Amino acid sequence: MKNFFLTAILFTTVLAGSAIAQTPTPTPVATPAISTVRSGAQTLQDLQSRIASRLASAELRRGQVGVKIVSLTSGKVIFEQNSEKYFMPASNMKNFTVATAIEKLTPDFRFVTSVFAPAAPDPTGTVKGSVRIFGRGDVSISTRFSEGNYYKGLDDLADKIVAAGVKRIEGDLIADETFFSGNPIPGEWEFDDLQWDYGAEISALPINDNAIDISVKPGPSGYSCVVKMTPFNPVIRIMNQCVTSGAGTLRTLKIEKKVDRNIIEITGSLPSGNAGFTGSVTVSRPADLFVALLKERLAAKGVVVTGQTRAVNEKPIGQPEPSVEIAKLESPPLSLVAQKTMKPSQNMYTETLLWTLGENARAAMAAPGGGTVTSTATSADLGLSAVKRFLVEIGVAPDGIIQHDGSGLSRHNLITPAAVVQLYTYMGKQSRFSQAWRESLTIGGVDGTLRNRFKGTRAAGNDRGKTGTIEQVSALSGYVRTAAGEELVFSMVVNGVNETSMRTSAMDEVVVSLANFDGKVD
Repeated sequence: MKNFFLTAILFTTVLAGSAIAQTPTPTPVATPAISTVRSGAQTLQDLQSRIASRLASAELRRGQVGVKIVSLTSGKVIFEQNSEKYFMPASNMKNFTVATAIEKLTPDFRFVTSVFAPAAPDPTGTVKGSVRIFGRGDVSISTRFSEGNYYKGLDDLADKIVAAGVKRIEGDLIADETFFSGNPIPGEWEFDDLQWDYGAEISALPINDNAIDISVKPGPSGYSCVVKMTPFNPVIRIMNQCVTSGAGTLRTLKIEKKVDRNIIEITGSLPSGNAGFTGSVTVSRPADLFVALLKERLAAKGVVVTGQTRAVNEKPIGQPEPSVEIAKLESPPLSLVAQKTMKPSQNMYTETLLWTLGENARAAMAAPGGGTVTSTATSADLGLSAVKRFLVEIGVAPDGIIQHDGSGLSRHNLITPAAVVQLYTYMGKQSRFSQAWRESLTIGGVDGTLRNRFKGTRAAGNDRGKTGTIEQVSALSGYVRTAAGEELVFSMVVNGVNETSMRTSAMDEVVVSLANFDGKVD
C-alpha cells in the first residue's frame, strides 16, 4: 500500500453536549405463524393501497422513493415503485460486498497474520535479525471481538510468538502491510468523514478498528480539561489546549485532526459540570500503532526486542526478507466477521473484505491457467470486479449497481431496489451459505442498527436486514414474515429528504404493514 499525501486539511467539529434520554425497551411482540387465511383477512389490494398511500405522504413529496417487495417463495411482485431507477444507497452497498465475500471466500474463511524471521529461534530463544509481522487484514484484532479489551488480539499474537520459543529478538519488529495495494483511504470519500472512526483507513494490519478512543472532561474551573486516550500509546500525540470554564458558560470544545498526521488538537472550553465528549478518532498509518503496541505486549511477556519498530507498505528491493514462518494467528471465521460488519454497519471491515476479495482474485489469476491481471490493479479494483462478476452470476442486471467502494460511504455509489431484491432472493433461497448470510443481518428491535426500531410491533424479532444512512439518504432492505406466515423480500431507498426521521418512519411503517398482513400474497 503506497503512502499518500494530502493537502493539510484541518477537520473541525464543534461537539454538542446534550444527552439523549433512553426510554425503557419494551418486550418485542412475537409474530404468530398463521397458515390459513382468517375470515375478514386483508386483501393484497388493501396492502398495496396502504403502502402507496404512505409513500405519497407530504413529507416525501420532494424526494425520490424506490421500492420493490416480492414473495421469497414465488417471486411474485407485491409492490414496486421506481424499482429500476438509480438511488444513492449509503450502507445498503454493504449488502453486495458482504454477500460476495460470504459466497466466494466462504463462511469458514479466516484471516491469517504470519510472523516471519530469518530462522527459528536458537536454543536460548534468540532470533538473530528482524522479525516481520505480515498482515492480511485481520479486523478481529479489535475491541469489537474481545468485549472491549484493547489488547486481547495483540496478546493472542504475542502468545503465539512466545509459544514459538522466542525470548529475544536481535533486530527490529517490522509491521508488513504490503499484502494490500492501493490508497488506504478510498478516493471518493469526503474529507469531513475522515476524522471519525466511520472513516478509518484500510490496512493489512488493522488494530482496534483503526481508531482510538478519546474522552474530554472538564477539570477544575480555570484549569485544563482532562483528556484521556485509550489505549495509551507512543504514536498518537494529544495537544490539549482546552480550558475548563465556569458552570453555565458557553461550550466551545473543538477536536481537530489532520488527515495524514497522528496529531489531535483539542481546543476551546468546557463548562464545569458539562458532560464533555467521548468518541473515537481515526489513526493514520495504523500499522505503526499495531507494531508499537505489540512490542509493549511482548515486553510484558518477557520478550526483549533490541531494535526499533517500523511499518513498511512497499516490498523492499534487493533486500532479503525474513522468510521462516515461526508463528501465525488466525481470525474467527468469516461468518462471525460478517455479523460484526453488517449489524453495526462497520465501514472499515467492509472495505477490508472488498480488498480481500481482490487479493483472493489476484491469487487465483496468478495460479496456472488462472488468467492474467495487470500489475497496477489495486486490491480495491480487483475487489470491485469480483463483486460485479458475482452479481452477474446470480442474475443482477450488469448495470443494476454502480459501485465505487465496499461500504457505501462514497456518495458516488448507485443501486436499484430491484438489484437489492435479486441479491436477497438469491442469498435467502439459493445460496449454499444462506444461513450465514441471514445471521449477518441486523434484527428489528433486537440488535445492530435496527435495535431501536420496530419495538412493540410484529416486525420486532421478525424483520432481518440492512440499513443505510448518510445525509439526505436512508435505505432499508431485508426479509419480513407476514402474519399469515409468508416470507417477503423488500428493498426501500429514500433520497433527497432532509429529515432522517421522515425517511425512516415511512419505511418502518411499510415494514410493519407487511408484518401485519394476514392475507395471502401467493
